[in-house]
Amino acid sequence: MLWNTILLALREIRRNVMRSFLTVLGIVIGVGAVITMVTIGGGATLQVQQQIASMGSNMLMVSPGKRLGPGQSSGNVPFKEADVEAIMREVSSIAAVAPVSSQSVQAILGNQNWATQVTGSDNNYFYITKRSVATGRQFSESELRSGAAVCVVGETVRKKLFGGQDALGEKLRLQKLSCEVIGILAEKGQSTMGQDQDDVVVIPIRTLQRRITGNQEIGLIQVSVQDGASTDKARQDISKLMRERRHLAPSDDDNFNVMDMKEIAKMLTSTTELLTALLSAVAAVSLLVGGIGIMNIMLVSVTERTREIGVRLAIGALEREVLTQFLVEAVVLSSLGGIIGIILALIASVWLGSVLRVPFVFNAPIIFVSFLFSAAVGMIFGYFPALKAARLDPIEALRHE
Repeated sequence: MLWNTILLALREIRRNVMRSFLTVLGIVIGVGAVITMVTIGGGATLQVQQQIASMGSNMLMVSPGKRLGPGQSSGNVPFKEADVEAIMREVSSIAAVAPVSSQSVQAILGNQNWATQVTGSDNNYFYITKRSVATGRQFSESELRSGAAVCVVGETVRKKLFGGQDALGEKLRLQKLSCEVIGILAEKGQSTMGQDQDDVVVIPIRTLQRRITGNQEIGLIQVSVQDGASTDKARQDISKLMRERRHLAPSDDDNFNVMDMKEIAKMLTSTTELLTALLSAVAAVSLLVGGIGIMNIMLVSVTERTREIGVRLAIGALEREVLTQFLVEAVVLSSLGGIIGIILALIASVWLGSVLRVPFVFNAPIIFVSFLFSAAVGMIFGYFPALKAARLDPIEALRHE
């Protein structure tokens, strides 16, 4: 019985293919948009988690200044080399500490020039940020102590300045500093914020201080906590030590900030999930529009097929059989729209993922739920037209022209 009813529904849909397609277009758009948004959002969340993991979940960043609001900070007093040494010496469970200072410069090689970011640090920088040197080497101890004019360049800088040439042993100019390229960093790609992580030149921090910035200030301290140790405990110890070194009274606010990569990862993940949920909710409105379209077309169908309904009722068809027939038609119509929307959504997700450079994450539950929701929309909005058909007076229906 049910199978025959489904075959009748498919026959009616084939009789008006264009009208049926336009009817379910809202369902197609709604299901497709929801699945695409959730899939791309899931890929973005996974990318954030992977990038944070690549930097290390046991990483702390100590920065000067206390953020008060957009564009405002309080007590932006930079760190000194002694602060870095004190953290390594007095805070337990610390694996490595790296002083970091950065400045935008113009890198020049012959006729080529490229605006990039020069970062001054030591070899702990490579360890903490999990950056490896693909070719060449890191800094030697003598180069770090003396502030030698040597550098390790990112892949983007190498491509822009050297092209296909071998960069090792060559010299490039950073403002007035001429430095020898001793290493090429392994490619890392874009960060979560869209920043090119390979557009960087790393030099010894003393070289940056003496030859470029002209001061002994340190803009950031990166800390790696030992595996298995509590980052919260290390964070509290660093905060206590910095307050002592900066001579802050108990009533004074911190003029520095200690950020845990776990908190940053949690914040970014919750942000992407919230945006995904909001966009999906907006896209789901199309399902409501599609349901109204199905109700409208089913009401038209009942009017067009009044005599057919009258004949069925006159020869003994029960009201529930007529109700089931029209209800199944609505559900089949909306389900076909759901299937088409799922197919289009998967194609769009793969394409958008490659364009936005986020991984494709197949989300089976959301696909299943979207299909069930599309079928439910057909059942809910198709019930009233089906009930109207079932309650027609057979005599009046047979008189209908």
